[in-house]
Amino acid sequence: MTASPSTSNEAACAPPTLRKVVIVAFEGANPLDIAGPSSAFDMANRFAPGSYDICHASLGGGECETESGLRLASLSPLGGIEGPIDTLMIAGGDEAALIRAGRDQQFLDEVRRLASGARRAGSVCTGAFLLGAAGLLENRRAVTHWASCDRLGAMFEGVTVCPDAVFVRDGKIFTSAGMSASLDLSLGLIEEDLGHRVAAKVARTMVLFLRRPGGQSQFSEVLAAQEKAGGAYGDLVSWIVENPSADLSVGALAEQVGNSERTFQRRFRKEVGRTPSEFVRAVRVEAARRWLEETDWPLKRVAERSGFGSVDTLERAFQRAYQRPPGALRAAFARHDREGV
Repeated sequence: MTASPSTSNEAACAPPTLRKVVIVAFEGANPLDIAGPSSAFDMANRFAPGSYDICHASLGGGECETESGLRLASLSPLGGIEGPIDTLMIAGGDEAALIRAGRDQQFLDEVRRLASGARRAGSVCTGAFLLGAAGLLENRRAVTHWASCDRLGAMFEGVTVCPDAVFVRDGKIFTSAGMSASLDLSLGLIEEDLGHRVAAKVARTMVLFLRRPGGQSQFSEVLAAQEKAGGAYGDLVSWIVENPSADLSVGALAEQVGNSERTFQRRFRKEVGRTPSEFVRAVRVEAARRWLEETDWPLKRVAERSGFGSVDTLERAFQRAYQRPPGALRAAFARHDREGV
């Protein structure tokens, strides 16, 4: 079930012009490369109505079969797209599909035409190979799926590949890593357009951690721990994330998994890669930061809901994590929103 969007003044603040987003598919494209960004921009419309006009397109329009067999319908033909385009996104796909599309001069011509008139243009995952085939990555930095980075650099010598990046922006051209990175990229573009708070609300509604824009890997440490831990410890990690204000002392957590405190601390560090106290502090800092971004709660309530208990403890934790107090961080978010909307 989709969460109901906020009715705050920010959510009602629509931009003066509608931003047209064209997401390009082709036979054998990866369906998640299309659905992920499309869903993120659509969610942004719920919080900032009238922000995006989302168009799904292919060379000939009509129907298109993706690499999973899922068929896309009612696609617009690329040749019929006219007028100003804000964002052009090219999906990735399997190797055979990329070879076919990369040899289709009509397809590449349309990509070049649309990219030339777009405010920004880019790719999701292996769609970078199609940008390269269209000559759009020459003398630029770029990234693609980690398993294809070496090949991208070998095929397009004018490209500087950034293999560790989640996504890369070089001028008006952007590229992203794997399928999940398309959501990082989309959130970054939404934040650029509509401000940090709208992007944070989209991330939270889609059950994502907001990953900051930039050309480096910026994964949430909490999310990384959730991905790493398994079994009873995986369940415990998820419970901790969902209950930051609970009793998260070593004794209480050890009791949940039926271990002695000594055994628990040893196994937790092996499973998660951090001590229980380090992980709990990271969870609480991320929870507090999210509420600072998304609410107008006083610091006392943020401290209580995130499990810090007092404003003093919250401020010490933020100084340690971000080298500035929570009030300064909230002010920075508000300033970013005013500049972005």
